Amino acid sequence: MAKSKEVVAKVKLQCPGGQATAAPPVGPALSPHGVNIGQFIQEFNSKTADAQGIITPCIVTVYGDRRFEITLKSPPASVLLKQAAGVAAGAATPGKEMVGTVTRAQVREIAQKKIKDLNADNVDHAMRIIEGTARSIGITVTD
Repeated sequence: MAKSKEVVAKVKLQCPGGQATAAPPVGPALSPHGVNIGQFIQEFNSKTADAQGIITPCIVTVYGDRRFEITLKSPPASVLLKQAAGVAAGAATPGKEMVGTVTRAQVREIAQKKIKDLNADNVDHAMRIIEGTARSIGITVTD
């Protein structure tokens, strides 16, 4: 029997790296497409073992014969910024309240991690995008 390369679904998920379980969001998102949840969890956790606990987005491409491919993305900029600033949550009122600060060097590092997932031509443009995200969650960028 020939293997089907027909794409049945593309499912976007965000799970903590190395800690995916069959509980939501994984189980309810993948089970309607016939994906082997145990196999997905094992593969995702092994691929993201180095990013333990950090929210990691992925795209799961499901094929007609129930096979799947996992494409990992970089963590959201807001998660990386909060981690760099050492804060648990963003500001409730971002324009008026500031919850933390990051340096330009930290912003550059985050931009270099995220550049392949951003709509940016170079690192400077990616840094401006990251700085905008920082402003929107109440983090100040300092020199």
